[in-house]
Amino acid sequence: MKSLLFILFSFLLIQGNTQTKSLKKSPLLMEDKPSSVGISSERLARIDSLCAKAISNGDLPGVVALIARHGKIVFYKAYGKSDVETGRDLKRDDIFRIASQSKAITATAVMMLWEEGRFNLDDPISKYIPEFKNPQVLKTFQSTDTTFTGVSASGEITIRQLLTHTSGLGYGVIDADERFKMLYKKAGVTDLFTTEKITIGESVKRLAKLPLHHNPGEKFTYCEGLDVLGYLIEVVSGVTFDKYLRTHLFDPLGMNDTWFYLPDNKASRLVQVQQKSATGKWSNYPTTFYDPQYPIKGAKTFFSGGAGLSSTAKDYATFLQMYLNGGELNGVRILSRTTVQTILSNQTGSLFKNADKFFGLAFSVNGPTAEHTGGIGSLGTFDWGGYFNTQYFADPKEQTIGILMKQTQGPTGDRTSAKFTQLVGQSIDD
Repeated sequence: MKSLLFILFSFLLIQGNTQTKSLKKSPLLMEDKPSSVGISSERLARIDSLCAKAISNGDLPGVVALIARHGKIVFYKAYGKSDVETGRDLKRDDIFRIASQSKAITATAVMMLWEEGRFNLDDPISKYIPEFKNPQVLKTFQSTDTTFTGVSASGEITIRQLLTHTSGLGYGVIDADERFKMLYKKAGVTDLFTTEKITIGESVKRLAKLPLHHNPGEKFTYCEGLDVLGYLIEVVSGVTFDKYLRTHLFDPLGMNDTWFYLPDNKASRLVQVQQKSATGKWSNYPTTFYDPQYPIKGAKTFFSGGAGLSSTAKDYATFLQMYLNGGELNGVRILSRTTVQTILSNQTGSLFKNADKFFGLAFSVNGPTAEHTGGIGSLGTFDWGGYFNTQYFADPKEQTIGILMKQTQGPTGDRTSAKFTQLVGQSIDD
């Protein structure tokens, strides 16, 4: 009897760690020859040369590049150093702070709960986080003492607006408006990531008391909306945000190297954030408004949905492959194909000020003129990047994924980001 109960318990535990089984079963990402998926090895060598020259010229201390097509990894190499001060060579499975690449993962988790019928996208966030009720738009501000006045916003902030950066919220320490930098700092709002002992719930409730840049839905203003949504996930799911991602997304997809705070047995693989001096010498980045060691040090209680995750090139490629597969990987259904279509649709109209792109519910997406521009992928290609110089794209038409992982701050002279998507495209030979 005890054995039967143990088997039943184990079954339920396994079921609880997956999203749902799928009628479709796409294979996990595996390495294969470029020619097997219509990629030219000779043309891939141009990407190898690009990365190698960036290291030899001193434009980067290190970079990991990954390219996949039709579910096969055809290029996966590391260059340079993980830590120039110790001389440690960069390895391709090293772990990088992905910063704003966390946003797409958070948005995915939001849409997983939406699929369960937990909320509507146009619900006011105040329905779940009451502190956001009756938002105000900033009217006057005194820099001498940071006092301000506000006027009632034209409407409530919705979940959709938080996903699309149209809520009117700001971004504190990296905000383009100095007034909001001062307001967020005084209120004790935590931006991005931290080693301090605070939770997203505590920070989000402080944020809710502050005025908005503009009326909700009026403009695209890059903001802390995904941190708010990380807390929404806690409220709706009843578990901490990190646990929800681990149970419902990372474990089912096999993303074993993606964490808010790294386990001790993975900490040695963390790449140092590095900066370049005026003389061209690389060194480890110092503590400024954040501690660069945040994934392995500190209180480890702040799960930033907008910027807090660390990951590897292969883990993030796995996440993107799930999207290219229409929401499924290895027989696990994370999102339905119809939900993926919604996520990749134009959610911001003309508010996203880029002639070739629009913004969906998780990504910047190439619009109808993108292919005419050249070098930025096909119509529907989705992308974004991170504060520490990481970037990615996924092209549904060509079924390609490209990822560059770097860890730098400040001026570098690096041109790999500008050329990478173009060089991936030119390597297609089918």
